[in-house]
Parts: sequence; structure tokens; C-alpha cells
Amino acid sequence: MRFAGKRAVITGGASGIGLATALRLASEGADIWIGDIDEAGGRAVAETSNGRIHFQRTDVTKLGDIEALMHAADAAGGLDIVFNNAGAGGSRDKIDAISADDWDGTLDLLLRSVAMGIRYAAPLMIKRGGGAIVNTASIAALQTGAAPTAYSVAKAGVLHLSKMAAADLAQHNIRVNAVCPGFITTNIFTSAMGIEGAKRDAANQMIGGIAQQAQPIARAGRPEDIAGAVAYLASDDAAFVTGTHIVVDGGMTIGPRHSWDPASPSLFSTLEAFQ
Repeated sequence: MRFAGKRAVITGGASGIGLATALRLASEGADIWIGDIDEAGGRAVAETSNGRIHFQRTDVTKLGDIEALMHAADAAGGLDIVFNNAGAGGSRDKIDAISADDWDGTLDLLLRSVAMGIRYAAPLMIKRGGGAIVNTASIAALQTGAAPTAYSVAKAGVLHLSKMAAADLAQHNIRVNAVCPGFITTNIFTSAMGIEGAKRDAANQMIGGIAQQAQPIARAGRPEDIAGAVAYLASDDAAFVTGTHIVVDGGMTIGPRHSWDPASPSLFSTLEAFQ
């Protein structure tokens, strides 16, 4: 029960990584306030949680909604943990085609919302004597080819924002870190493509099959994989950890396929034929 007596805010908590993290922290004693635009999903989670999870409709592109969510948890006894997680795929256009409005919309959702989540949580945590903030970045922050341009740039911003906030808030005993998910089976991919209903289920199965071939750990990532990393970073087990990030990607970023798959040719194995 690492989080007994703690109150946590999780944005994007009605499904996927946010929901898995809410359930994980609640199972270890925390009281959770989830914010999401999915009212039906959020209320369903709260209604089945035996009072451990509370829902408040929150659009993280609206500053008033973010501030109100933080204050809701604080009013119950003090804010201890924030997981800035809400997001979506954003614009899929390349840099030579994206509009300024689509660029701004993607960065508002994925980067400004995180900055303002920290901004409105920090004074409440300072009053509390400290706290832990975890932000959802992505392996797209670390390399090209993992996601569209605007999304990737926003997530890279989340990584550096986490470092800057960790430096700014260290004097107040507030730790700030990030988690970088890899290929996780949530609806973020199908939602970005506008795929719904039965087609969504089929597409998610296909995505899971692709993921099994994309990294050394031969299965798709699960929201619970990320929840475990977030729980660590939010807990006192990580009391000496701040300003950094944890990559949870099944090994996807360790190198090209030949670095972990003996059956995949590399430059050197190809040149051996000429020796």
C-alpha cells in the first residue's frame, strides 16, 4: 500500500494508460481523481471503484478545467501525485503540409496541457510540502519514424519540460519525471485514423500482431506495463529520482532489427560474403 493516504490526479484516466494507472494506484491505497472528456467512460470507472476513483470532466486544452481538477483533489486533503497523461495522435501531416492551426492544436493538447498541469499542481504541492509529477512522453521523442512530426516534437518538448520543471521545483521537494511508452495497445492509433466499431477491434488486433515483430520482447505493450513504471516514479521507491525518464518499449529503441534478431542481416554480415 505505497500510496495509502495519498491523492492523485490522472488526466486521460477514462481509458488506456490513464485507466490502468488509476487502477494500479488505487489498488495500492491512493484516492484518484481522473479527468477526461469521455464522460460516460469516466463515470463508469468511478461508479465501479468503491469510492476510490472520482471523475471530473476535464478538457486539458482548457486551462480552467485543468485548474479545477487539481483543486478538486486538493480539497479532499491535499494533492500528492499528478500524472499528466491525456493526449491523442494529433495531426498526421508532415512538416511541408501541416497547417499552423493543426500544429498549434497538437502542441496545445500534448505539450501545453502538461506544462499547465504542472503549473496548477505545483502551488498545491508546495503547500503540501512536496509531491511527485509524472508526464507521458513517448519513444517518438527519442527518434524519427515512431509517430507524426507534430506529435513527436510535442513529446520531445515534454521530456525537456520534465527536466526544467524538476530543476525549478526541486527546492520544494517536488519530483518531476516522464515515461516514454513504445508500442502500447490502446485506441490512440485507431482514434487518430478515425477507425470505429468492429473495424477498431480488428485494427487493434492487427496492431498487436505488428508489435510482436517490432521489438525484442515479442508481444505488444499493455497499458499495465506503463502503469507499473508510473507507480514506481510516483512512489517513495523513486525518492532519489527526478528530471529523467523511463523508456517502456519492449526494447524497440535499442537499435535496428539486426541488433537483436540473428535472422536479420546487418551490414557486416552482408559483407562477410565478400571475404
